[in-house]
Amino acid sequence: MLRTTIFSALAMTMIALATPANAQQSAASKGYMDAMSKMQADMPKDHNSDLDVGFAQMMIPHHQGAIDMAKVELQYGKDPMLRAMAEKMIKDQEKEIADLEKWLKGKGK
Repeated sequence: MLRTTIFSALAMTMIALATPANAQQSAASKGYMDAMSKMQADMPKDHNSDLDVGFAQMMIPHHQGAIDMAKVELQYGKDPMLRAMAEKMIKDQEKEIADLEKWLKGKGK
């Protein structure tokens, strides 16, 4: 959790320090910030004593944050390689979230 908090704080600081060159960058920056804030808010507040369950529970909001950020890239980004990566990321992360949720359900969580 501490590592996630530190990562989120560093990422938010980097975005906050970047001076937007135009309104599009400003909207994209807000989108990234919103995605990271939501990811942080959705992280489990209590660590599960079962490390595997805790990992799965933390990865779901982490993956959803990646999906949300990839959607911002698709909305505002121009680079074809990054747009293709964002599309793949959405597809892959959605499947992994479904797999994690299924695994947790099997554990009664």
